[in-house]
Amino acid sequence: MIPYRRTVSVLALGALGAFCLSGCASEKRPVQTLKPLALKEQVSNIVKSTDGYAVTWAGVLSNANPWHFGEHVVATIVGHDAKGIEVVRLDQPLDAVPPGGSLAFTGQASAAEKPAKVTIQYRPAQWRSAARIPSAFQQFPITRAQTLRQKDGSYLITGYVGNPYQLSASSLVVNALLRDKAGKLLGGGSTFVDDVKAGSPPRFILTVSGLPARAEIAKTEITARTWGSTGRPYEDLALAGAIPVHTIKPKTEPFEVDRSTQVASGRNQ
Repeated sequence: MIPYRRTVSVLALGALGAFCLSGCASEKRPVQTLKPLALKEQVSNIVKSTDGYAVTWAGVLSNANPWHFGEHVVATIVGHDAKGIEVVRLDQPLDAVPPGGSLAFTGQASAAEKPAKVTIQYRPAQWRSAARIPSAFQQFPITRAQTLRQKDGSYLITGYVGNPYQLSASSLVVNALLRDKAGKLLGGGSTFVDDVKAGSPPRFILTVSGLPARAEIAKTEITARTWGSTGRPYEDLALAGAIPVHTIKPKTEPFEVDRSTQVASGRNQ
């Protein structure tokens, strides 16, 4: 026979467990908080042109979320004259910002009146979970890059862009950012390369113009990325897998006895 007090305790614990089950089941799991994109850098330049003024700009967006693509991002470039009147406005759709990565972008527009101030803003991104871990999204290697100053003050930038993945990239955007000795962003330009196969890096050529006459370029920062407002092209490449780093079989014979073993055994004697 079970004592009365023990019976009451068992019933109380059972009621408490039922309450926890019903209450805990109704609770929702906390939603992961995603950090907004951050405009780390921006710069604009204005030069006189035949039909008014040419406005060029460059910027860098950063994504602090390591598991999500920032998609459907649109930058808005606005220029005001000395009186505060808007003289130029342009919406620029941007490519997807990779998980835990950054996005360099450049652009240009024309203005009838000279802007005294140009600002870059952007609409909040739409977030989508990446199908692979962050390390699967590798950078596209840039090789044999050159930056040559031209007589008109512009800069001609050439090089080759590779593909670390087994699947061919249908289209890549190449961005070049020009910086001074202190690392300050001075301007930039972009171009496209198509059908980038692993092992056959195509050459790219782009021109950066509109920089201040006294600008002293110390460094050219070149990056490549997939083209499009979503991360699907980049994700497809990552899902196909990367090219192995070591693809050539060793030609030398292996050691009969591991040298590290010999050293270790010698010390023990």
